[in-house]
Amino acid sequence: MTATATATAAAPGYRPRRTLPLRVEARRQLRRRRTLVIAAILTLLPFVLVMAFAIGGDPSSRGNGRISLMDGATASGGNFAATVLFVSAGFLLVVPVALFCGDTVAAEASWSSLRYLLAAPVPRARLLLSKLTVALLFSAAAMVWLPLVALAVGTAAYGWGPLQLPTGGALSAGDAVLRLAVVVGYVFVSQLVTAALAFWLSTVTDAPLGAVGGAVGLTIVGNVLDQVTALDTWRDVLPAHWQYAWADALQPRMEWSGMIQGASVSVSYALVLGALAFRGFARKDVVS
Repeated sequence: MTATATATAAAPGYRPRRTLPLRVEARRQLRRRRTLVIAAILTLLPFVLVMAFAIGGDPSSRGNGRISLMDGATASGGNFAATVLFVSAGFLLVVPVALFCGDTVAAEASWSSLRYLLAAPVPRARLLLSKLTVALLFSAAAMVWLPLVALAVGTAAYGWGPLQLPTGGALSAGDAVLRLAVVVGYVFVSQLVTAALAFWLSTVTDAPLGAVGGAVGLTIVGNVLDQVTALDTWRDVLPAHWQYAWADALQPRMEWSGMIQGASVSVSYALVLGALAFRGFARKDVVS
């Protein structure tokens, strides 16, 4: 507060809200190598799956007695995009979210540039808000990019047609795109817990890998706990318990109850963790 007041008195044109513009932070993050690596991995995944299906054959011919999205992966481009989301939502999409949100503040500390940003002066709340906003935008972009590439690749490989539902029936191609958009939106909301956890850890450590690894590790722990049936109704408070609630969107009649409960749990955790990040960083003695 003293630094901000001094800067305001010394520089009449100083505006705290104009410091660290989002476009500047976004440009910096876009040019980083890890952003390009994540984009490359998400782009290549649909091609890898197409090659896997080409080598292994039609998954619906396995005849294992159970019907899943994987069984109809090669039925159409929409089916292929839904399958890609199914295989990636549990872990793969956790990584870019944890990376974008966990690396953002801790990386500045590891480069010893965080204190210089605050001395600019950039208000601490403004610094966190800019970095969190850009990190969430990049996370959302990753989740939109993957199904878009999968839809394009799947359409080229298997054609444009109705989405065959695991429970029977089909959705027209137009309805399928809308349903997939709902799925992507829910997956993003469900990942807000990981995003907030990684961001909070990023404000309490100077090691980016510690923040990213901690968020991914705790997310895995949540997935493991959700498999413990002895916890019974206690699993309802675990975000991992609702991570596949988006499957209700791929029904003849879309059900919202599971997704609403899952979104409520995810947003609640995210708000608490986000508040901890802002509160702790406001009082932190930044020396790096």
